[in-house]
Amino acid sequence: MKHAALAFHGVSAAYRDELVLERIDASVPAASLCAIVGPNGAGKSTLIKAALGLVPLTAGSVTVLGGTIAAMRGEVGYVPQSESVDWEFPISALEVVLMGSYGRLGLFRRVGRAERMHAMDCLEQVGLTAFADRQISQLSGGQQQRVFLARALMQRARLYLMDEPFAGVDAVTERAILRVLGELRERGCTMVAVHHDLSTVRERFDHVVLLNKRAVAVGPVSTTFTTEALQRTYGGRLAIIDDAESGRTAVVAGS
Repeated sequence: MKHAALAFHGVSAAYRDELVLERIDASVPAASLCAIVGPNGAGKSTLIKAALGLVPLTAGSVTVLGGTIAAMRGEVGYVPQSESVDWEFPISALEVVLMGSYGRLGLFRRVGRAERMHAMDCLEQVGLTAFADRQISQLSGGQQQRVFLARALMQRARLYLMDEPFAGVDAVTERAILRVLGELRERGCTMVAVHHDLSTVRERFDHVVLLNKRAVAVGPVSTTFTTEALQRTYGGRLAIIDDAESGRTAVVAGS
């Protein structure tokens, strides 16, 4: 069995006095593509932020690549929700990608030719070399998402945490993201993504965390992403379930 690239040990977290995550025990094996799935308000984004150390825990701990996030931060790439980014900030696509080098360079080393060449390589991986000098406010939503994926690639990370990378993107961006994720997995990297579209979980991911404030089910998609587990996760909000045996497609109300 693969060792865990990311593990939550009895993790609880709260915003003000409201418990958002409750005693989460879950692990993600190395070199896997993992989806975090659950209804609105389930704590999916909070779980990603807990792994990054951006949310204080009220209980438990998180292991990242065998250590703490403080020790392993340089090995972790993050792609935030597009709606959480100030897209009007006057900065080019290339400059955004170069930000991914800051963690390794430190505060006092300047970005040099090698970093710029690598940043252009990262933009090429996501199909955006022609837009390197374009202001991010002038890019489409899908292009903006690809820029932030390129920034994560710039970090040369081993673990990538992504908050809804497929939300609202066009078909070109979707294909670009899937291609990059496949290449990263082949290199032994681990990707964890908050994901909403239940009908694509089986084709895109090999591991899943079904979450509704608690970890309802965790494991390989082939054995964990089942009708029974989805019903326990979504309750009455689940209308039709994507079931491998029946071939039905999932339709989730309010997800």
